Amino acid sequence: MIRQPSRRSLLLGATAAAGTAMLGGCDRLGEPEWFRRTLKTGEDANLFVQRLLLTERTLAPEYAEADISPWFKPNGTEDPPDKAYKTLARRKFADYRLEIGGLVETPLKLSLAELRRLPSRTQITRHDCVEGWSAIGQWTGVPLADLLGQAKLKPEARYVVFHCADTMDQGEDDGADAANDGDPGGQEAGGNANPAMTKQSGGGEDKRDSGGQQAADAEPASEPVRYYESIDLVDAFHPQTILAYEMNGKPLPLANGAPLRLRVERNLGYKQAKYVMRIEVVESFAGIGEGKGGYWEDQGYAWYAGI
Repeated sequence: MIRQPSRRSLLLGATAAAGTAMLGGCDRLGEPEWFRRTLKTGEDANLFVQRLLLTERTLAPEYAEADISPWFKPNGTEDPPDKAYKTLARRKFADYRLEIGGLVETPLKLSLAELRRLPSRTQITRHDCVEGWSAIGQWTGVPLADLLGQAKLKPEARYVVFHCADTMDQGEDDGADAANDGDPGGQEAGGNANPAMTKQSGGGEDKRDSGGQQAADAEPASEPVRYYESIDLVDAFHPQTILAYEMNGKPLPLANGAPLRLRVERNLGYKQAKYVMRIEVVESFAGIGEGKGGYWEDQGYAWYAGI
């Protein structure tokens, strides 16, 4: 009897074949425009294969409480330097409001308390980082699908963009370094404004402070580059895609993304946006940042990071 290949073997085979073909001539190819287009085609093929082999409701593995890692590495930003964020944190996020807008019929603005009163989901999942480490944590939060259902998407909606509080780069203004809160040891304007980042790079981003929220006593930053990320509607409506406000049964720590972080469990770690301030539903993300769909995507990472 001929054994039918599993979904996993088909996916791995397709990925390996593409990788072998690419890497064989990598040194000679360099980075001409046509080669970058070919890499993009490979990313699109990965997305196609994943969507073909996995149903929209196929779950990422979930674990038992005994499997929870004793320490969950707070990769990326650990304490956003943004003044408005620091003001919100000092008040334990009592003034925090999650904004949901863009291509929706009913824009929303929800406090953390209101989010906590909505139906929640708790899941224990593994976080896989592109840097090679992983950790298992328990997350509790509101399903993104429920929020998008309340907001009522317009027919042309295609992607969900998460605008975050953490300033990655200050920008190119000649003014004072607002993001360093007057610290004389901070980066000068135009330099990197986030020394807590594990990696640092440039890129473009939405200009509104804290992804749309401006604390009353905060000075507006000069063209800041803030973290952002995006997913399509398949991942947005997946049952394990939640906006988490608790980690391991306690309020989400600052270092892990308080007050709210995205968990999209079938994707690599850099898609799990922390410090979410504003959600924007769009038809295309071409006009946001560098137009690649996320902060690290603007630096060359793949937009689709399915695992």
